[in-house]
Amino acid sequence: MGVKLEVFRMVLYLSFPVAMFWVSNQAEYFEEYVIKRKREIFPPENEFQRKELEAFKERMRKKREERLLLQEAEE
Repeated sequence: MGVKLEVFRMVLYLSFPVAMFWVSNQAEYFEEYVIKRKREIFPPENEFQRKELEAFKERMRKKREERLLLQEAEE
């Protein structure tokens, strides 16, 4: 019984990871779960958001430049 049990365990240990790999790499599974979840977390950018981000970056740059100029003037 020992050899048969070891063969069964080996087949089980090898078939489970192979089966999980095969199932998880199906195109339908990938599209349904991974791509949809990624789009929920990181929605596509729209033009308004991009412009708002650019304006924020510009305001922060100006504020930093003003602060640096004030520091230089104090020295």
